[in-house]
Amino acid sequence: MVCVSNSASPTDFLRGRRAELRNMPAFSPHSDSGVEGREGDQVDETIHFLNVTSWYAPVVWGDSTESERRRGEFAYRTFRTGLVVFVLGRYSQYLLRFVVSAERYFLPGENIVYYIMTDNLRSIPDLELPEDRELRPMRVAEMPQWNHLSKVRMSLLADAIRGTIAKEVEYLFCMDVDQEFINPVGTEILGDLVATLHPEYFGLPLYTFPYEKVKLSRAFVEEGEGDFYYTSELYGGLCAEVYALAEACSRFILQDSEMGYHAMQYEESYLNRYLINHRPTLLLSPEYSWWDSPRTLDVPIQRIVSLGRQCASLEPQNKETRKC
Repeated sequence: MVCVSNSASPTDFLRGRRAELRNMPAFSPHSDSGVEGREGDQVDETIHFLNVTSWYAPVVWGDSTESERRRGEFAYRTFRTGLVVFVLGRYSQYLLRFVVSAERYFLPGENIVYYIMTDNLRSIPDLELPEDRELRPMRVAEMPQWNHLSKVRMSLLADAIRGTIAKEVEYLFCMDVDQEFINPVGTEILGDLVATLHPEYFGLPLYTFPYEKVKLSRAFVEEGEGDFYYTSELYGGLCAEVYALAEACSRFILQDSEMGYHAMQYEESYLNRYLINHRPTLLLSPEYSWWDSPRTLDVPIQRIVSLGRQCASLEPQNKETRKC
């Protein structure tokens, strides 16, 4: 794993496994250049310096001057932020590590409610949190199969926001629990509608993105549509915006289910369809969702690491070493 220290300069982190590509032509997400497959794709490393999208949404790199400015904007504001995770079945093994790392790095000093959507209340760790940070269990029905959860998670999220969460927090973020915070994640991430760039597709041409290709699906993306490919590991924003996203995606999933179909990338496909129609107002760089795989580019600082996708990307002989 390549891990660059907080003091690394932009030039330092570009020296990764794609250093040989630095002289290739300029990258555009809509480019037809390049060779299919990550190892042969043409990637312009200047994509790392992307600070704003074509629709003028900021792209967040945590140590940038813009991020410092954004943190300054929130320094004197009073607000409450919710963080939702689903903890079902074997995923309870990740919860303690997730919460402990979040307490160290996620919006330090801010008012936080951790909404733990779980089928096993005994999995909730007994932790003493500061006065302005709360662990809130929310019971959901047992779902032994992960693919079943992927069909109902957006619906459960929309119901929870409508029933409870909207009355309690201004901002809301949704994450997979099999992740770990390893560096500070501050108020630079707060925005109206926030999406995170997928680290395995960041810097690749549009045609390589795994958008849904089945035309009957509500997640279907036509050729030439789209801007970036977003991960479902972390998204959020204002509570009302997250509710609109979750409610729309849950409808898409239900309509596909009625036809006996579910998109190939599960809820991530519906998330990307929604974000094409409703472009995010703030994009988080792959610093905020990273894992070590042959497909990921280096980032200056890893802030959140996906343990689950990290393991999924490994060869079988390496999984035991990483305790997968």
